Amino acid sequence: MASVKLTKNELKVQKDKLKRFERYLPTLELKKQQLQTVMMKITVELEQKEKELSALVDGLDDWVAVFAENTIFPEDKKIENLVKPLNVICTEDNIAGVTVPVFKELSFEEINYDISDYPLWVDEAIFRMRDIARINMLLKTLRIQNDLLGKELRFTSQRVNLFEKVKIPEAKENIRKIGIYIGDQQTSAVVRGKIAKKKRQEASV
Repeated sequence: MASVKLTKNELKVQKDKLKRFERYLPTLELKKQQLQTVMMKITVELEQKEKELSALVDGLDDWVAVFAENTIFPEDKKIENLVKPLNVICTEDNIAGVTVPVFKELSFEEINYDISDYPLWVDEAIFRMRDIARINMLLKTLRIQNDLLGKELRFTSQRVNLFEKVKIPEAKENIRKIGIYIGDQQTSAVVRGKIAKKKRQEASV
């Protein structure tokens, strides 16, 4: 703890600091709680969407045989060439002072193809592959949200600990020290005054 001036001015400075720290701490604690709550919701959503993605991918098992036909298509007519992401549409949200991306939609290039070039299952395959791409992009966005909020939570937790365990106790200890010193000085001044008064009285006798 840094040395502190044992003066009335410094006493006021320390009291003002303490008020400011005690006023700011609840705001930090509220922010910490908000971040924790939102991150728990994101974690739940991540788990749900990962299960949804897994179910979609597992659902492709029934298509393995027909997807094998993809290997016989010319390179320019592979199924993956019919599913080309065009634009990721995201907005921004402010969560406890943190700006995070919010996934809205993933658009795809409109690709015209001759249905006579493909088997009947190609339309369904395209729909499924687009759904998988959308969920993958949503998961990516949720992970970015989680990372950004996680960094802010760590910073906020450090600030809470700093105020709770360092700044507030330090200010209180400084106030106590200065108070004791000023009290002692006042007591000494009173004692010196009484001694001086007694000497004057004795001198006048």
